[in-house]
Amino acid sequence: MSPRSLTLLKNLARNSNASSSCIQTRSVTYMPRPGDGSPRAVTLIPGDGIGPLVTNAVEQVMEAMHAPIYFEKYDVHGEMSRVPAEVMESIRKNKVCLKGGLKTPVGGGVSSLNVQLRKELDLFASLVNCFNLPGLPTKHENVDIVVIRENTEGEYAGLEHEVVPGVVESLKRTPLGLFLVLFESLEISFVIESFDFDVTRSLENTTRFVPGVLESVELRRCAHSVVESLKVITKFCSERIAKYAFEYAYLNNRKKVTAVHKANIMKLADGLFLESCREVAKKYPGITYNEIIVDNCCMQLVAKPEQFDVMVTPNLYGNLVANTAAGIAGGTGVMPGGNVGADHAVFEQGASAGNVGKDKIVRENKANPVALLLSSAMMLRHLQFPSFADRLETAVKRVISEGNCRTKDLGGQSTTQQVVDAVIANLE
Repeated sequence: MSPRSLTLLKNLARNSNASSSCIQTRSVTYMPRPGDGSPRAVTLIPGDGIGPLVTNAVEQVMEAMHAPIYFEKYDVHGEMSRVPAEVMESIRKNKVCLKGGLKTPVGGGVSSLNVQLRKELDLFASLVNCFNLPGLPTKHENVDIVVIRENTEGEYAGLEHEVVPGVVESLKRTPLGLFLVLFESLEISFVIESFDFDVTRSLENTTRFVPGVLESVELRRCAHSVVESLKVITKFCSERIAKYAFEYAYLNNRKKVTAVHKANIMKLADGLFLESCREVAKKYPGITYNEIIVDNCCMQLVAKPEQFDVMVTPNLYGNLVANTAAGIAGGTGVMPGGNVGADHAVFEQGASAGNVGKDKIVRENKANPVALLLSSAMMLRHLQFPSFADRLETAVKRVISEGNCRTKDLGGQSTTQQVVDAVIANLE
């Protein structure tokens, strides 16, 4: 047999073996309902800073995929006093929104539009997925954490006003109503927590402690000014977020749910949150449940993040935990996320959603679109377009893995458009 014929036979045998070992990955079990392929409207808010760059990246990729969605775009900016009524009407009609970052002013009495959206649409659950991307070097491997954060109560104040000159009162509006705590005496420095209408402390003009609602109040005297901060934890919202976390774990084959708290200090407020989580955990015997104090949680995240799976947290703790986990897994520029309620969902960059980037990044067109592209893949699954979500996610991961096209935050010098072009080129 000639050398040429022998070479051909060897190549044929090699190709045959490769074909036989190749496993089909295309799903054949998803059976859409009639009409599921009809194009869906999605409200689009480009936002501030890098927002228009990264939302435009999503628009280009969706068009290249011929995804069955179309966008209703609205101009909203963080310095606005409220989200325009026509934007809220569009989101309520479409049920789904994709948004870039909205800048949150620091101080000045202007409330965050990001928080407004969550409250008005009752987007009670924030979900951030922090995971290692193949090919992106990080200190820790095997990180795949889902942080589920209660979005509507806790330390995030809904109302603030000056009671008397030098005294600022911060109030929190919850689904169960508005709870006021007013004080005439300012020489106070302790925490109040109550299950019922009876106030166990001797305070003047204290009103409305509601069953199932815990208020943690802290007053600090500094010169002639007094600032009062309220933390509200309700049974209703605690049970609701716990149910969502366990349901998410169950539906996504997750093995463990960890509740993050500070009940060693806020024994009743965070204690109520833990009590709700424990009650829900009993209904999911196949899922391991544990608890961790928030300061220890941060240390454990930095030291051994792979021990965590699904984490359920009150509002403020979740913000801190999600950003810490994102930094460990590769940075906020690659972590997807969204906010969901019973009727609506808003998808955005998973961590630091209010971070709109530096002006230099915008001028140089070097914003990282990966986080919002992966968030839009989550959105496509939410809309029941799983094959489009798979194609988009696979293309993004392939670009990251190859390492030829990365923005500066990932160690490269590519522009936003170059990343978009690379993702489109890798679409199957």
